Amino acid sequence: MDPSETPFLKKSRFTQFLVGKNGLDESGFKEWIFYPGMLFQAVDKWWGNRGKRERPHEGLDLCFYKDREDRILRLGEKTKIPVLYDGFVVRVMDDFIGKSIIVEHPPHKNEYLTFCTIYGHTNPDRDLKVGQTVKEGEILATLARPTKSQRNVPPHLHLSIGWVVEKISYQNLYWETMSMTRTFKWIDPIQVI
Repeated sequence: MDPSETPFLKKSRFTQFLVGKNGLDESGFKEWIFYPGMLFQAVDKWWGNRGKRERPHEGLDLCFYKDREDRILRLGEKTKIPVLYDGFVVRVMDDFIGKSIIVEHPPHKNEYLTFCTIYGHTNPDRDLKVGQTVKEGEILATLARPTKSQRNVPPHLHLSIGWVVEKISYQNLYWETMSMTRTFKWIDPIQVI
């Protein structure tokens, strides 16, 4: 089986949970909006000078959405971030805006591979601890507010999903090294959100 495919991953209720828990349904959430550079494997930045990324984007950036009146709105820094699937927290680490949370998910029926979801640019819930079990839809964090030096980067969620293809020590993972190791086989999160 090619671990880059998602035949065993069920569609999550992530968007439904995020919309409901943040009251976005009151404005009539219709759909996510993605600009060039926000999608999986993008090579360009979508913020600031919109130059090239150091490496292809290993996730999906969620920031803008359209309501039923076709207005384009964006997530704010207090946006609550739900977990995609049941699992347990294996790492909380710094990133360039806030913190990233890695959640490992046990295999589903008929699966033998483990996968992780990573939620970047967040402020983790103060009670969130490594080793903690989390249930689908449970709130992990809120979006972090970029610092003054990052004022050209709006609050957004970086979401990555990867199959774990080698044994790893999560404590040794950092954003700088994750894309360069063979530990994860990255998959496109848009397939399951």
